[in-house]
Amino acid sequence: MNHSRSNAGAPREPDLPPYQVVLSETDWGSLETPFGNGEDLPEVLSRLLTPDPRVQVNALSELGEMVGHQNTIYEATAPAAMYVAGILTHPAATTPRPYRNVPIRAALLSWLASTAYDEIAGRTEQHFPDFLAPGTIVASFRDLRPMLYRAVSPFLRDSHEDVREAAVIAALILAEHPALAEHRDHLAVHARSILDTSGNGHNQRVAQKALEAWGHDATDSGPFLEGSWDWGPHSDGRSYLEPPF
Repeated sequence: MNHSRSNAGAPREPDLPPYQVVLSETDWGSLETPFGNGEDLPEVLSRLLTPDPRVQVNALSELGEMVGHQNTIYEATAPAAMYVAGILTHPAATTPRPYRNVPIRAALLSWLASTAYDEIAGRTEQHFPDFLAPGTIVASFRDLRPMLYRAVSPFLRDSHEDVREAAVIAALILAEHPALAEHRDHLAVHARSILDTSGNGHNQRVAQKALEAWGHDATDSGPFLEGSWDWGPHSDGRSYLEPPF
C-alpha cells in the first residue's frame, strides 16, 4: 500500500513501529491502567488478530475498558493505540463483523477515533492549566496523532463505505493536532461528504464541528439526528461495537 503524499516536498508524518515491536518491546506491566497495570494487555491485543470475529469484537471491547475507562487517558493507552493502528493493514482486519458484512477494520478505526477524542481533556484544561503541559500523559498521547494519522489516512478512500466513514471520522479528530493542519482543507471535502451522505448523527456532528473549527461553511448541511455530544469509548455502551454480535 502506497503511503506517499502528493506533495513530495512537505514533511511526512512518522511511521508507526511494527505492531509486533509494540507488543514485544513495551513494558506493559509498568504502565498504569484504571485497574492497576497493563500486564494483561498483550493477551487482549493478540486476540484482535484471531480469525474469529466474535473474539475480536470482545477483545476490542475489553481493550476500551482497560485503557480508556471513563474516557480517561492512561499510560497504557498510547502503546495500545499504536498497536491497533499498526494492525489496520493486517489480514485479520478484513474479517467480517458478526451478523454484518462489515470488516472489523471499521471497528478498529472507530476505536481509535473514540480513544483520541478528548473534549473532556479540553474542558479540564480550563480549570487545570498544567493538565496538558509537555510530558503529561495526555499531552504525550496527543503527540502521537501525526503517527496515528499516517496509519489511518490510507483508508479515507476505502472501497467499503463503513471503513471509509470510520477512517474519515478518525482523521478529522486526529487532525486537530497543529502538525496536521495542512491536511484540513483536504479533510474538509471528506467531512462535507459525511454531512451529505451519512445516516449516523454522531458522525455528522463530528464532521460539522470540524468544518466550523477550521473555518469552513457548514450552514447549508441538512438536518441530522440530535443527541449528546459527549463521546468516548464507553459513552453509549459500545458505540463502535453495537449488537448483535
